[in-house]
Amino acid sequence: MNVLAKMLCLITLSVSACIANAASSKIGILVFDGFLTSDVTAPIEVFGAATKKLWFSSYEVIVISATSNKAVTSEEGLKIVADKTIYDDIELDVLLVPSAYEMDVFLNDKALIRFIREQGKDASWMASNCSGAFLLAEAGILNGKKATTWAGGEKSLARSYPEIKVQFDTNVVIDNRVITSNGGPVSYQAAFELLEKLSSKAFAEEISEAIQFDRLVHAFQP
Repeated sequence: MNVLAKMLCLITLSVSACIANAASSKIGILVFDGFLTSDVTAPIEVFGAATKKLWFSSYEVIVISATSNKAVTSEEGLKIVADKTIYDDIELDVLLVPSAYEMDVFLNDKALIRFIREQGKDASWMASNCSGAFLLAEAGILNGKKATTWAGGEKSLARSYPEIKVQFDTNVVIDNRVITSNGGPVSYQAAFELLEKLSSKAFAEEISEAIQFDRLVHAFQP
């Protein structure tokens, strides 16, 4: 094989590798009016930073509106324009559900619950922050599993959904490819634990250092 042929071969292999590494797995983060900001922005920051790395480049983070309107506003006033809505044809590898102070309207939204239930059939991981656990519960995702919700809301979750093995005073709970957390700042911890499951502990630590989250962790260690 002459030099030119070798160069063409290397270029072909390089292009093929790039195509192979193109985003093929989607991490969907649900949003709706009144969502609690950190429930959404924490995983977006963690997974978004990871997708910039070659080892996680096969993943893409997309934001999904719970209604046909892609423009939503968080409880704290953050305005977001979602990439997709629950009415689009989407296949997700991961679905993460946030919370709001008033969840009844979402728990009674049949289209939303159906979307969560359908995604749960094929997604590799399902996740929730804070009272988003109630949405997973309503969709039947948490039946028979250990799970948590916002700190102080555990009794309500257990009372409303007796089939769930509710865990008390626990930041993050992982059971059979479902991860639930207290939400708020703990949303970062949950995102890193999920990132570790999707990649490795070393890669999760790499992102923790990249966004300087590790400095916060070390600050609270004795």
